[in-house]
Amino acid sequence: MDGQAQDNINTVIRQHSEWLAQQLHAQRENLFPPDAAKQMRKFTSGEAATLLGVNDSYLRKLHLEGKGPEPALTAGNRRLYSAENIQDLRVLLEKTARKTGDYLPGRRDGDAMQIIGVMNFKGGSGKTTTSAHLAQWLALHGYRVLGIDLDPQASFTALHGVQPEFDLPEGGTLYDAIRYDDPAPISDIIRKTYIPNLDLIPGNLELMEFEHDTPRALADNTAGLFFFRVKEALMQVENDYDVVVIDCPPQLGFLTMSALSAATGVLVTIHPEMLDVMSMSQFLRMTADLMDVIADSGADMSHDWMRYVLTRYEPADAPQNRIVAFLRTMYGDKVLNAPMLKSTAISDAGLTKQTLYEVERSAFTRATYDRAMESLNALNEEVAGLIQQTWGRTHDR
Repeated sequence: MDGQAQDNINTVIRQHSEWLAQQLHAQRENLFPPDAAKQMRKFTSGEAATLLGVNDSYLRKLHLEGKGPEPALTAGNRRLYSAENIQDLRVLLEKTARKTGDYLPGRRDGDAMQIIGVMNFKGGSGKTTTSAHLAQWLALHGYRVLGIDLDPQASFTALHGVQPEFDLPEGGTLYDAIRYDDPAPISDIIRKTYIPNLDLIPGNLELMEFEHDTPRALADNTAGLFFFRVKEALMQVENDYDVVVIDCPPQLGFLTMSALSAATGVLVTIHPEMLDVMSMSQFLRMTADLMDVIADSGADMSHDWMRYVLTRYEPADAPQNRIVAFLRTMYGDKVLNAPMLKSTAISDAGLTKQTLYEVERSAFTRATYDRAMESLNALNEEVAGLIQQTWGRTHDR
């Protein structure tokens, strides 16, 4: 290929990148006017009651007695609760709860911050979908959550209303806090989101700099124990969060290994197709080899738990069912009971850069929405149970 042809291709790629970024920005301004900032939808009284674990009639009683936040009322006198209202109700209900943690289930004295790494090095495994729904579910259920996008493709970031090309022109990713020259305090890069209890460290292509810097730093003997850098950064805000959810890159590079070194729990996403399972076999072998090398360097690579998450699962697909049965036979209870079902509701929500927790039920057929929501809730409940067990408690809510 001659130089002129190469230059032309570069020009086309650059133009296409700019056009796409502009269209995505225009879409955001159209979807989230007037300031192009996302807002969390309001919840019906029934949805609010379910999130809180109480009866709708009890919420009505609190409203009539003038206790707690004032919900919005529709023309038909139906109560609508914001996510902020629900959090305020949690605080109110916790004061009169029968036992500590009924409504605020996060850390207590002596509990360690939980750091969950969600990983797989094959694209399309549902890694970002799993991470985003888990982070939002935990926040809506009263946990203080920090979501970290460690994937340079930044899909987790886009789902939470930040467009890297426009909103992160001068950094603002975790790279700023883990770089080898003059790292910033991690608190400088944490952003509030439109969901109470959920903060964000966004990602963009700048994260790749860590992959390039680390070999040079190792050669110069300036990297130190590079795999501790994510953990050391997170320890700066240890008292501020109950759970950290890290959406890891789809590769086994220095970022992923540093995140794995920081993690207390690991979720490996699996799409139950034969090619994906074959890819996962290589992923597990390479991960084990790299973890051995890191452990030999002095790192504690033990984790409180590791689980496999079945994603994009179609119960009516016979070949998928055979693979699921195969995985459960091999790995037993290491495979979470609840799979994430393949659903048009989840994929359609993604078209507008939203999770299923952000869209209205009325946007889908009731059966499609309810089926997908039940799947996500069951999966996230199971992960919350692992968190609670790590803290020495049972999870019965």
